[in-house]
Amino acid sequence: MFDVFGSVKGLLKLDSVCIDNNVFRLHYKATVIILIAFSLLVTSRQYIGDPIDCIVDEIPLQVMDTYCWIYSTFTIPNRLVGRVGKDVVQAGVASHVDGQDEVKYHKYYQWVCFVLFFQAILFYVPRYLWKSWEGGRIKMLVLDLNCPVVGEDSKADRKKLLVDYFHTNLHTQNFYAFRFFICEVLNFINVVGQIFFMDFFLDGEFSTYGADVVRFTEMEPEEREDPMARVFPKVTKCTFHKYGPSGTVQNFDGLCVLPLNIVNEKIYVFLWFWFVILSILSGISLIYRMAVVAGPRVRLYLLRARSRLAPQSEVEAVARKLQIGDWFVLYQLGKNIDPLIYKEFIGDLAQKFEGKDSV
Repeated sequence: MFDVFGSVKGLLKLDSVCIDNNVFRLHYKATVIILIAFSLLVTSRQYIGDPIDCIVDEIPLQVMDTYCWIYSTFTIPNRLVGRVGKDVVQAGVASHVDGQDEVKYHKYYQWVCFVLFFQAILFYVPRYLWKSWEGGRIKMLVLDLNCPVVGEDSKADRKKLLVDYFHTNLHTQNFYAFRFFICEVLNFINVVGQIFFMDFFLDGEFSTYGADVVRFTEMEPEEREDPMARVFPKVTKCTFHKYGPSGTVQNFDGLCVLPLNIVNEKIYVFLWFWFVILSILSGISLIYRMAVVAGPRVRLYLLRARSRLAPQSEVEAVARKLQIGDWFVLYQLGKNIDPLIYKEFIGDLAQKFEGKDSV
């Protein structure tokens, strides 16, 4: 099975320099990998078989399969509950009267792999924007200081370059930081929007799908209606129309088995829980970001935590001079530079700022 997912391996590689945060990576790494893997899985006949197999008298099976795949199949929603083999053939599959019984058509299954891939692209868009806007600034500033083994002369030169950069570009980096914050907002809008998009794609069934499945497992077998059978039926009906010998239209009712829905139902249960968790984490991340933007004290505490080896007086001396953009770049550097070197850098930066005050 690993050959099916071979094309996703490139997304698993770790970046040498971190330019975002863990919640951001859940969007463009974890979610994109999950969606592309699912998209590949539903297109792999090697493990699922034919996506549809239909049986009907007098119609060639291959013709019936192709027809029902193109024009969709249907179930009867008011026949989802009943004893299989006695009351109904399968959940939602029973005789019906046109105009009296509600008929639900299932047209989505041809599009699942394309929709999943399209969703993966949307999840990568904020990352693409941020990478373009970021322009390799953090990687350039790190200057190989993420390696603990650096020659003293080389380390001193690189630290001096960093200190000079901050001194020269002080209070000019707010736009850089706010572009990252915009991408975080886009992540939140995207994940919430995709929940509504999947709800539309599955005819209003996705918004409560995971909760319905959990409730279903707790109900008595005789009275429970399987939400997975309602949204992703494994057996459906299909009506084929053709002309008879006398020129009149004849209708042929067939039964269709959809093996693909065994996979689809599990995919969308997982996606429901994943998207709900991701949207909650993204919302918390936005609240955290608003606190960081609005609270200089919050930024000071975070910078202390990031540069925990440096004396607090030096951290406070640096933090007093920083605007939100300067703080953001300095905090990002703390994720990438070796802690001992970062401690020395904070000390040098504090001295530089104090020297500037004395001028």
